[in-house]
Amino acid sequence: MTTAGTARETSTRTGPAAARQHSLREHNLELVARAVFEVPEPLSRAGVAAATGLARATVSTLVDQLVAAGLVRELPAVTGGRAGRPAVPLIPAPRTVVGLGLEVNVDYLGVRVVDLTGDVVAEQVVPGSFHDSDPTAVLARLGELAREVSGEVTAADMTVAGGRLALPGLVDPRTGLLQVAPNLGWSSLEPVPLLGLGELDVRVANEAKLAALAELAGGSDVAAPDSFVFVSGDVGIGAAIVVDRALFLGERGWNGEIGHVVVDPAGPRCSCGAFGCLEQYAGKEAMMRAAGLPPDAPLDALVSLLADAGSRAVLPAGRALGSALADFVNLLDVGTIVLGGAYAELMPWLRADVESVLDDRVLAAPFVDLEVRAAQAGPHAALTGGAREVLRAVLADPAAWV
Repeated sequence: MTTAGTARETSTRTGPAAARQHSLREHNLELVARAVFEVPEPLSRAGVAAATGLARATVSTLVDQLVAAGLVRELPAVTGGRAGRPAVPLIPAPRTVVGLGLEVNVDYLGVRVVDLTGDVVAEQVVPGSFHDSDPTAVLARLGELAREVSGEVTAADMTVAGGRLALPGLVDPRTGLLQVAPNLGWSSLEPVPLLGLGELDVRVANEAKLAALAELAGGSDVAAPDSFVFVSGDVGIGAAIVVDRALFLGERGWNGEIGHVVVDPAGPRCSCGAFGCLEQYAGKEAMMRAAGLPPDAPLDALVSLLADAGSRAVLPAGRALGSALADFVNLLDVGTIVLGGAYAELMPWLRADVESVLDDRVLAAPFVDLEVRAAQAGPHAALTGGAREVLRAVLADPAAWV
């Protein structure tokens, strides 16, 4: 016969045990999901068991749950010429759960949807001029684009897991506040509610940092190094520092504002209020003016001009960029610099000047190999990085989807 005291004691014992069992299942689901997602070639259940150290029966149960949740897909079975059951390769499920990347930049608004395989399944990029713009109107317009694109993928039976909003300025990811974006003329702003996306989980991040994460994720034949400085060149110039394949964020996540490194104190006034900032020499509009083009001319116009006239039009930009980067390398001891945004297309005309200044000004240059390379993540990389960050969160907690 069970007494009341014994019953209470039994209840006290089984509660924590059940919690531990639930946590173990969540942990094992994450292990199995990562084993499927983070390998270059598809694994079978047996391969996942070998990679994770879990029992085959446990792996089989967890894989079935991930398949039912639309996170993992089974390919047709393959025979290896051995006796026994054919192996069934497992891959990330395409066009099921997707992430939404959003961006406001000085000269465009963008929305991009990426699925678990890394493929872009829908996007809209709309050019515009957003210097000193009204954040309420601009973010409402971006929200409209996001609803249009989300509606397309939802109609195709995909589930939008959340969004990341990329902004070119000082962003506090803990509070969701934009402290300042000088080129937009925005400050002290909570941008996510202005999108009007209701209950969708949208978080805000710095544009250059999301672009660096897209670069880190790869997707090209040229793998990203484990540590590098990523520089996103547009109207504004941002940077992100990657160390051992993780973003280095500093105390508040506000580092990397290389566009406001002063390269000439006697130079022109910047939108941030200082004089002679890098953006006044190597920002896209500054390079257009130096080439005799309208500041809002498309990048293709500058590329065509350079192809005909050589690198003289971007000489000030290359040397100014090299000067700012030399300070970064001397401070951080990172030997690889990845140039993204407009700089990726301008690399043939920028590289020599940037490398020359680095060789002259980096103290360690005689002893190490400094590398300057073009980004591989493609145009509007922050959109891809933002969408991938959403999916990374899904992968970190697949139990929420099972």
